[in-house]
Amino acid sequence: MQDQPLYLKMKKQDKFRERLKDKTELFLKVNHIGTLCCLVLAILCYFLLKITAIIPWILLGFVVLNFINLYAFRTHKNLTLTYNIASLMGLAGSVAIVLYSGGINSPFIFILAVLVFAGYVTTRVYGRIYLIVSLVFLVLIYSQSVEGFSRVSNVVPENSRELFALFSIMLSVYLLGGVFGRNLLSAHHKLYRSKGEIEQRMQEKEMLLKEVHHRVKNNLQTVSSLLRMQSREIDDKDIQNLLQGSQNRVVCMAMVHEMLYMRDDLAKIEYRSYVEDLGAYLIKSIKGPKSKIRLNIDIPDIELGIDTAIPLGLLINEAVTNALKYGFKDLDEGEITIALERENKTEYILRIGDNGVGFPEEITPASTKSLGLKLIHNLSRQLKGDVIRDFSKKGTNYIIHFQEAAQAPFHTLA
Repeated sequence: MQDQPLYLKMKKQDKFRERLKDKTELFLKVNHIGTLCCLVLAILCYFLLKITAIIPWILLGFVVLNFINLYAFRTHKNLTLTYNIASLMGLAGSVAIVLYSGGINSPFIFILAVLVFAGYVTTRVYGRIYLIVSLVFLVLIYSQSVEGFSRVSNVVPENSRELFALFSIMLSVYLLGGVFGRNLLSAHHKLYRSKGEIEQRMQEKEMLLKEVHHRVKNNLQTVSSLLRMQSREIDDKDIQNLLQGSQNRVVCMAMVHEMLYMRDDLAKIEYRSYVEDLGAYLIKSIKGPKSKIRLNIDIPDIELGIDTAIPLGLLINEAVTNALKYGFKDLDEGEITIALERENKTEYILRIGDNGVGFPEEITPASTKSLGLKLIHNLSRQLKGDVIRDFSKKGTNYIIHFQEAAQAPFHTLA
């Protein structure tokens, strides 16, 4: 796997730091507000509601310990540790207040839901943990409310219980909606805006990539036209054949870029239609528009990426060209068969051949001067495949096992 460019690594690091900064700011803001609310509630409980036992002292203890926790965060900068300490203190304090303010009927019990929500805001794992822990505590709190098992009493005075319920529910609603809800809504708007910007950039890149494929196709067609014009100026038939072969190879590559430009999926092409177009073009180019050479194509709905489509297309181009030039050299009729099947996710079998005159078995890529035969073997190696000649059939027939090529910056046919 290739290393990522330095600017991409720096960009990812900047995004990570930005997300960490946003999460830190959100946590500190919520923590400060929650601590302040607990301080206010402790003062109200002691002076207004006349609750002098346990509950205000638990609230004050949480306030003091949480300020120490926040001060320690400035030293170690470990957000996860600070969050877990604050959450565990909040959970322990909430369960204690619930037990001493009515048990399962305590209005302060809604704070447990706030803690679970805070856990899910942080990560899904923390949310599930605090959900399970809160459910366990609820069962334990309920057991304390069952007659005969209760070991704690309600320390809230009878005439202050309604106000205590009001303050507890107001605290829960404020933390859940006014603090978490408002900050989550702000984060949602940022995410929505970022999503819109990303989609816009993706559309721009898609249009740019289409334009690249279109320009590459046009440039290749220009090269093809230059080769055709050059061949018309030459009388030597051998050189004309060489130029025509080069022209066909250029057209073969141009067709891939044209199909990519025309498709919504800019990464892959539907290969059956590509082979049909390529085969029809080669027959018309080499044998003429009135040729009786038949093209038998057996390719299912297979899509291939550009790094596989081009070398495989060039291989098919060489095999079909050799068949048209030499297999059917003195014949007016014949059949060329091209079959492609998938063995597994990345491996394929290509069967390509003709029913022409064929060529002797002793001719190999090493012994022949034919560029087409050499290219067939070199291109199959590029696709991490091998070429087997099938002598059980008339003419020239190949069985080629190959793999779908991975993305690479450069290929060579040598």
